[in-house]
Amino acid sequence: MTLILTRSVIRTLLADAVEDVEHTVARAHRDLALGRAVLPAPPAMALPDGDGTYLAMAAASAPDRLATVKLLADLPGNRDQGLPVQRSAVLAVDARTGACAALLDGAELTRIRTAAATAVATRALARADARTLGVLGTGPLARAHVRALLPGRPYELVLVWGRTQENAQALAAWVTAELGVPAKVMADARAVTEHADVLCTLTPSRDPLVLGAWLSAGQHINAVGAPPRPDHRELDTEAVRRCRIVVDAYATARAKSGEVLIPLAEGALSEDAFRTELGAVLTGEAPGRTSDEELTLFNSVGVGLQDLAVARLLIDRAGERGLGTQVDLAS
Repeated sequence: MTLILTRSVIRTLLADAVEDVEHTVARAHRDLALGRAVLPAPPAMALPDGDGTYLAMAAASAPDRLATVKLLADLPGNRDQGLPVQRSAVLAVDARTGACAALLDGAELTRIRTAAATAVATRALARADARTLGVLGTGPLARAHVRALLPGRPYELVLVWGRTQENAQALAAWVTAELGVPAKVMADARAVTEHADVLCTLTPSRDPLVLGAWLSAGQHINAVGAPPRPDHRELDTEAVRRCRIVVDAYATARAKSGEVLIPLAEGALSEDAFRTELGAVLTGEAPGRTSDEELTLFNSVGVGLQDLAVARLLIDRAGERGLGTQVDLAS
């Protein structure tokens, strides 16, 4: 039997699982570093008559006993039709038998695992005394990030900027009402950047929103929002060059991250600058933050192993709670 998990069921299953998802994603990156999981670079497919890109994000994990693939469609033209620019679904098979274990909608899963990866990286790389969280972007990914980053951390203020003032005000009000932390809307991206101890960029920007000249010693930046395209980025080359860089997975970042590919093409940085993976930091193979003055950057492009790990969590939770729909695909 195959378990079908819709977006609404996934949302229910993850509503009280912020810490569990963070621990699950951290373990997945440690498994990758220790050779217990496999994560190839995803192929990008484009049709000749459109601007869409289709990514097949595959992974396999011995501890989770799953092999998965998420097919992600990135379709900028959908925006003009009032449709989501990105849509995805995750197919999971039992790694031992090959039986189709589950089919999951990808939207909520992707948002939550992306925010969890940022939380894991921030815990490993940000200063312990970071007090101000900066957020560029106001969509669902921003809400997921604030919810993931605030628990257990001493933030005293959240700074918000978005292209639409109304949306920025709504996000700030939600942060204060739902999470109990004061939030303030800033005039522009520069103001947020200059005053944040931890900065999250969460926009689908093609051109840089954050300039290297705005950064100051000791900050930690999470570059998250840019689509998986080599010509899209939220940080300029100088911002990337000034930081010590940690990526979620080198092969994936090398294939589809503008934050990586553009500085490489410009000759501003070498390949070695991008080789440190989050899993290596978590296992102690590579250092985390090395000083209070160091500028650190987590370049998050999103990887299939994160999808797999959260799919495992969802399958187990659904079984415990009797949620989801079972379908016999072989009937």
